[in-house]
Amino acid sequence: MKIKSLEFNLFGVNTYIIWDTDTMETAVIDPGMSDPDECFRFKQFIEDEKLQVTKLINTHLHIDHTLGNEYVENAFGVALMAHSSDAPLGANRAQQAAMFHLRGVATDAVKIGIEIKGGDKIYLGDEYLEVLDVPGHSPGSIALYSPVDKFVITGDALFRGSVGRTDLPGGNHATLIDSIKTNLMTLPADTIVYPGHGPATTIGQERVYNPFLR
Repeated sequence: MKIKSLEFNLFGVNTYIIWDTDTMETAVIDPGMSDPDECFRFKQFIEDEKLQVTKLINTHLHIDHTLGNEYVENAFGVALMAHSSDAPLGANRAQQAAMFHLRGVATDAVKIGIEIKGGDKIYLGDEYLEVLDVPGHSPGSIALYSPVDKFVITGDALFRGSVGRTDLPGGNHATLIDSIKTNLMTLPADTIVYPGHGPATTIGQERVYNPFLR
């Protein structure tokens, strides 16, 4: 599989586009496009690469990671895949917008079309992403792991040198740290970590240097 990261909105969300090079089947993960210019940049990449978007996945349903959901759903006729434990966050997107003083962005309730959970496999052609449960930043936070291509998309659970905030509704620091140690730090050391914000890292680097995991 190939992977492309595009950064969107004022929160600097990493939107990931992953595709199978044989079938061109494509998953869009955490679409953060918040205005027409960002939607155009996203669409241009999809068209230039001749990709076939067949999956829409949210690692969690905080508003900054869902701002482009409607665009992807409407443009490609796909249903949202996310963990059911984050459904309350999706339902109160308007309150989230008010909390962060956001104006002119999508605030309708996010509806999960296909519920996913740890252990599920999401196929793109013959390749797949394995769903890992990593609650703590939000109740239904997930990561998406490719054992073949040796990468994991961690949403806002794990960052380079840091972990996700847990002071938002539904967050729990102890749960987050346990999730990371149990379901992420057990991955091979050379696994590339693609986080929801900021630069990539590796599992091995975070085992050694991440101060929150000592």
